[in-house]
Amino acid sequence: MDIYVLYIAIGLFTGILSGIFGIGGGLIIVPIMLATGHSFEESIGISILQMALSSFVGSVLNFKKKSLDFSLGLLIGAGGLIGASFSGLVLKIVSSKILMVIFALLVVYSMIQFVLKPKKKDFITDTKRYHLQGLKLFLIGALTGFFAITLGIGGGMLMVPLMHYFLGYDSKKCVALGLFFILFSSISGAFSLMYHHIINKEVLLVGAIVGLGSVMGVSIGIKWIMGLLNEKIHKILILGVYGLSLLIILYKLFF
Repeated sequence: MDIYVLYIAIGLFTGILSGIFGIGGGLIIVPIMLATGHSFEESIGISILQMALSSFVGSVLNFKKKSLDFSLGLLIGAGGLIGASFSGLVLKIVSSKILMVIFALLVVYSMIQFVLKPKKKDFITDTKRYHLQGLKLFLIGALTGFFAITLGIGGGMLMVPLMHYFLGYDSKKCVALGLFFILFSSISGAFSLMYHHIINKEVLLVGAIVGLGSVMGVSIGIKWIMGLLNEKIHKILILGVYGLSLLIILYKLFF
């Protein structure tokens, strides 16, 4: 019973961060599930299941608050749906050790980019005027979905800065689109993992429990992002998430 309370608490914390940063929470869920004795493949399955639940609720809330551009979300979500559909096959043919190394490198890269990235700029260009914008969004979604879901993360951490710097969207718009993208990619990834028998009854149960906590947390996170958190606290929180994830992954690799 105590472990289930822990799962809900993990989901609650992850959901809050999902609402604030537009991420799926895999950087948190996967290392913690590894630490509780689950295999890397099972941890990915649990992570993806909770993403599907929290991103759905978060996207509904963002849509009601009119912070989600539904038409742009469909373009990037469709790309994620296709890219993530190959995740189960990759998990079947690539060893968990290799995937954990890639995961660790991704965390390190994200930490460096987060610390060193330049101050956000205000974009005055309306990117909707570009003829290839839809194609760009679709390709970003497809590539991110394939890579992220294979590693058990939603891809928001990769996609949000990409949209902000290369497409000129403001940060709140990026967060809302990132969370909506995760809804598509996580559902596609979950079906792919089920097809390849990576998600079993135990993974489904744990994923549902963690997802329940995430659903409660994501609404809190979305309320906070509307003005209660400043940029400094934002940075401290996300760096802490990166650091914890990296430490747990390195421990599982070498001990």
